[in-house]
Amino acid sequence: MIAAVQLRPAAGIGAEFGEQAAAEFGEQAAAALRVLAGRPGFRRGSLGRATDDSTAWLLLTEWDSVGAYRRALGGFEVKLQATPVLAQALDQPSAFEELLVIDDSGAEHRAASDRAPDADWAPRHPSG
Repeated sequence: MIAAVQLRPAAGIGAEFGEQAAAEFGEQAAAALRVLAGRPGFRRGSLGRATDDSTAWLLLTEWDSVGAYRRALGGFEVKLQATPVLAQALDQPSAFEELLVIDDSGAEHRAASDRAPDADWAPRHPSG
């Protein structure tokens, strides 16, 4: 399972986002990645910044399963270190299942979807 979280630091909204602010946010996001890396089911992760927008960041992690990712987010240290960073995520889907992986030898590895047939259905509140 891949978690691709696009981040837009609050300091970069409506204000000048200079190198000092970028460095500070980068350290906070790196600390978040380190604490996530210590959780069971974590495979690998990376932190990146857009080459053409200093306020656009990406926290990319890979997990054994959706359950491992969700349990990781509930950990005490994650809540302390990562949640303040993750709270600056853009409101969009961030958890993805891997359906095709091509390794460095060119070999393709396909997987069936684990999504439930009714995964897109959500009950609507009567007032909404």
